Amino acid sequence: MRYFFNFKNTLPFFLLLITPLLSQTQEQEYFELRTYEFENKDQIQKTESYLQEALLPGLKELGVKNIGVFKPKADSLNNLYVFIPHKSLEKFASTNEAFQNSQILKENGGEYISGTNNNQPYKGMSTILLKAFKDMPIMKPSSVKGPRKDRIYELRSYKSSTETLLKNKIKMFNKGEIKLFDDLNFNAVFYGEVLAGPDMPNLMYLTTFPNQESRDEHWESFSNSPVWKKMAGLPEYQGNVSEIEIHFLYPTDYSDY
Repeated sequence: MRYFFNFKNTLPFFLLLITPLLSQTQEQEYFELRTYEFENKDQIQKTESYLQEALLPGLKELGVKNIGVFKPKADSLNNLYVFIPHKSLEKFASTNEAFQNSQILKENGGEYISGTNNNQPYKGMSTILLKAFKDMPIMKPSSVKGPRKDRIYELRSYKSSTETLLKNKIKMFNKGEIKLFDDLNFNAVFYGEVLAGPDMPNLMYLTTFPNQESRDEHWESFSNSPVWKKMAGLPEYQGNVSEIEIHFLYPTDYSDY
C-alpha cells in the first residue's frame, strides 16, 4: 500500500508556498493523517506505546484536541492511522516542532525514538495534509457508540484526473452531498482536500457507523435518495471522480472517539 507524503527537510519550503491560503480560509481547519506500516507485532507494540505515552499526551499538552487512532478491520493489514486536527498551517508546523523538543517525548518516547536501522519501530511512516471543506470547516468527533471493534469508520479517497475536476467534486460536496450525509446521519468526522500526498488530486472523508449492518443500510439509503439521484444526474458533475479507494477502520481503545 502506498502511503503518503514525507515532510522531512521540505516543510519550511512547503509552508512558504501555501501559507497565502491562510488569509482566505482562516475558519477552515487543517488535518494531518499519518499512516504507519508494520512488519511484525514488536513494531506495533513499540509504536502504540509511543502514541499512548508520548504523542497523544504531548500534543494534548500543546492544545491539540480530538486525536483519532484507527486500525484496519482486516486483521491481515498491519497499518495504523492517526488523525490530528490543526487550527491553521502555522499551528501544524509549530505544534510538531514544539512536540519534537518536548520533555514528554524525551521521557516517554521509549524504544520508538531510540530505534536504529536494525531495530525500527515501523516499516514506514507517511503523512497526508488536508484542508477542511468550507461547508464543514471544523472536524466533528464521532458520536457513534457501541463496542469499538464492531464500529465501522469508513475512510474514503476520491481521486480526480485533473485539479479542475477535483474542484468540481468538492463543489458537489459543498452544494449538497455534505448536507445529504448529515441528513442521513452518516456521522462524518471530516471532509478534506488533499494539499500534499502521493495520489493527487484527491479528497478524503471519514464517516462512522456502529457496525457493518448500519453502514450498509446508510449507503443504501444514500444511493436510493432522490436528492442524490438528481445531483448525480446533473451534467455539470459528470466524470469528476476517476478512482475511489475505501478503507474500513475501527478506533483503538485510546482513540479520542
